[in-house]
Amino acid sequence: MQNLKIAVVGATGMVGQEFLKILKQKGVSAANLRCLASSRSAGNTIIYGDDTIEVEETTIHSFKGVDIALFSAGGETSRYFAPLAVKSGATVIDNSSAWRMDNEVPLVIPEINSEDLKWHKGIIANPNCSTIQMLMALWPLHRVNPIKRVVVSTYQSVSGAGGKAVNELISESRQILEGKAVTPHIFPHQIGFNLIPQIDVFLDNNYTKEEMKMTNESIKILHAPNLALSATCVRVPVMIGHSENINVEFADLMPADQARLLLTKAKGVRVLDDPSINLYPMPFMAAGSDDTMVGRIRQDLFQPNCLNMWVVADNVRKGAALNAVQIAESLVENNWVRASGER
Repeated sequence: MQNLKIAVVGATGMVGQEFLKILKQKGVSAANLRCLASSRSAGNTIIYGDDTIEVEETTIHSFKGVDIALFSAGGETSRYFAPLAVKSGATVIDNSSAWRMDNEVPLVIPEINSEDLKWHKGIIANPNCSTIQMLMALWPLHRVNPIKRVVVSTYQSVSGAGGKAVNELISESRQILEGKAVTPHIFPHQIGFNLIPQIDVFLDNNYTKEEMKMTNESIKILHAPNLALSATCVRVPVMIGHSENINVEFADLMPADQARLLLTKAKGVRVLDDPSINLYPMPFMAAGSDDTMVGRIRQDLFQPNCLNMWVVADNVRKGAALNAVQIAESLVENNWVRASGER
């Protein structure tokens, strides 16, 4: 990827900053980067290793000469600018929910369904953070023993709602410890020293949009139209790292030891599972890590074909920026970068 021209849309945001950190680690030079954001951020500078990159306003002309455009600036921005980027000749990898359920757009976790990249038409969707880590843990098992049903409860960090949400948690925690009243702005309720069993808006079926994302995206990524998946998504007062409790039913018996062995061999997965020494994944361990961590793998007490497991990952990294960069790497490795469009 070092020789490609890459644009980062939303470069000043939390995921945009993580994009840049990962691209630097991958050896992409500042000369091959274009940092784009809204007009409010234009003219600011971003430190990129030993270099400084000026932030440019995202316009219809921003993508001339760009090979890959990494988007993390919200659905409205993606819906408007992604087709323009494709027309300019770029391949777009979008982190918003704008294109995920579009039948013309592949929704990809490279370790699972990179083959879907072959049919992209210029735009590729990055899945939801909670979906990515769940399927990273389930896919190595599903490919051996098909999954029939999943019941998942998530414990999602505030960074999933952006930098302002992180600041709100810090501010509220300080105010509460000082005995002061708090007024939430980002979340519908106080998040400091609290849990909120709502992420995104409620839909007519009384599930939230986040919960339905996990269901619908999983079906699309796994190509499993009969998969039954029920999610409950909860916001917790943690800075970085989403956690998930997963109960999964397989077509046939899946002993816990077999699942543990399969996950130990899976790319991008790290098993931390030894109750005798209190070893299991926790958010502070996942922060900054590329791996999806799995622990507390155990047989369901009443359903022989069911397992319980605990899954943790850095939602900003593997749950967003890293997965998108891995998509870009897969495109490059297979010569699938250039979209149909005009330079």
